[in-house]
Amino acid sequence: MLYKFEAYLRPASLVKVQAALSVIGIAALSVLEVRGCGRQRGHREVYRGAEYTIDFVPKIKVEVAVKAADKQAAIDAIVQASKTGQTGDGKVLVSAIEEAVRVRTGETGDSAL
Repeated sequence: MLYKFEAYLRPASLVKVQAALSVIGIAALSVLEVRGCGRQRGHREVYRGAEYTIDFVPKIKVEVAVKAADKQAAIDAIVQASKTGQTGDGKVLVSAIEEAVRVRTGETGDSAL
């Protein structure tokens, strides 16, 4: 069984998350810059004397595929590396992957990672 992680995190936590995943042997990941809102509910900024409400906060989305044996270690690594204890730290979503295929070699399943 394979699992896909989608972690929505603060941009400042990327380096720590990448290092934490590397320590447990997970080197392959994808990162996207995203904007979103949740419990953090945005914030207010003042620019040239005018106040603006920023509803969508900049975040990063880290996508990682892991083997079943690495599932809990990957969750722990992401959470520990990105946790500040404040609202807006993010979420980690885990989904099962039915199949994975390495395009270059045709390998499937765990060996495709």
